[in-house]
Amino acid sequence: MSNRQTVTSGTVWESKIAYSRAIRIDRHIRVAGTTAADETGHVVGHGDAYTQAKYVFHKIQKALEELGASMDDVVRTRMYLTNIDDWTKVGEAHGEFFHTARPAATIIEVSRLIVSDAVVEIEAEAVLPPDAE
Repeated sequence: MSNRQTVTSGTVWESKIAYSRAIRIDRHIRVAGTTAADETGHVVGHGDAYTQAKYVFHKIQKALEELGASMDDVVRTRMYLTNIDDWTKVGEAHGEFFHTARPAATIIEVSRLIVSDAVVEIEAEAVLPPDAE
């Protein structure tokens, strides 16, 4: 694949299950499902969907920046919630980060997430302008 770049979060799980936090191939960037786990593995904002979503969007923003993109380049988000009633809280955080980009977005309820205290997991896709190659 041409021009492949990856971002790592440094967690032990990346090498164990062979994934990257984010990957850029040419102008396309995909950020893997991201939870509100901090560098030590502890979940930020226990039980608070809004706080967790904001923390996750900051992590996504950092990964995008490492690959030469910004939140304005995001064209798609998928948000997985353990309680669909939290959709307005997560939606509020989404709006704070994407008020101008307005990506295509999906919110899905799931029975649980890989990190037991997480109530939100989010993934994102971005496309850079043609002159970014």
